[in-house]
Amino acid sequence: MESHYKTDEFNAGQRLDLYLVNQNPALSRSHVQNLIASGDVRLNGKSAKPGSRLKAGDEIVFHENRPVDPLPKPESITLDVYYEDSDLAVINKPRGMVVHPAAGNYSGTLVNALLFHCHDLSGINGVLRPGIIHRLDKDTSGLLLVAKNDASHLNLSRQLQDRTIVRRYLALVHGVVKENQGVIEAPVGRHPKDRQRMAVIKTGGRPAITHYDVVRRLEKATLLRVRLETGRTHQIRVHMTYLGYPLVGDTKYAPSRNHFGLEGQFLHAQVLGFQHPSSKEYLEFSSPLPEKLAAFLEQF
Repeated sequence: MESHYKTDEFNAGQRLDLYLVNQNPALSRSHVQNLIASGDVRLNGKSAKPGSRLKAGDEIVFHENRPVDPLPKPESITLDVYYEDSDLAVINKPRGMVVHPAAGNYSGTLVNALLFHCHDLSGINGVLRPGIIHRLDKDTSGLLLVAKNDASHLNLSRQLQDRTIVRRYLALVHGVVKENQGVIEAPVGRHPKDRQRMAVIKTGGRPAITHYDVVRRLEKATLLRVRLETGRTHQIRVHMTYLGYPLVGDTKYAPSRNHFGLEGQFLHAQVLGFQHPSSKEYLEFSSPLPEKLAAFLEQF
């Protein structure tokens, strides 16, 4: 199917991918970006990039000849539930599990498991990310917050925006960190040359603040306790790489390092604390290192 669009002054300055998502709400942004990258979108008769900025009078030809992202289905997958009530749930996510469906991962995700486990989830984040307040990378284990109704979702999202939700991680990084503690304050955005990665960038990035404390110094690595003040994509991985201490196992941000046989970054969301949206009580939960990471740490 081929669709034709012509932009006006209202659309000037908007990204091409966001414009097409607004015109086609049934399609996910990642799906539209894939179509643009594969040449199925023409901007004024030429190929374009997802981030191309539109001008009034631009002509867009959109070839939508690929299947729409399927809706996630409930799947009987065991969940490690740390806490649950009618408003929310705290889940201990295992390493290797993707949080929500996306290209290449339409089953086996945390969302698939939640749809089977929970009768109600908030719909604010849409059908592909029901109830998801914040995300963890596939190979990051630990505690994650899920909203079961829209009121709770709005309240918890506001706490996240106000930086009052406590999120502390354990991270094993390459090298021996000299300072006992420190703060990294550096903006994070898309890598200018590799759109699959994030990076510290001088202009256009979003503010990002990471606090860290040394837990244990080893011969070739350091175990850190890390606290997020903001929550940008890959923030801890990007900030520690920027500081010169990339995470052990992180082949995306430290491909040339010897990761001692560990697949996936050594990063665990250990502590999660927040104010309950209904009772206003402060709740805090702690999760031990997964057995695989604990055993890996012992070998040092």
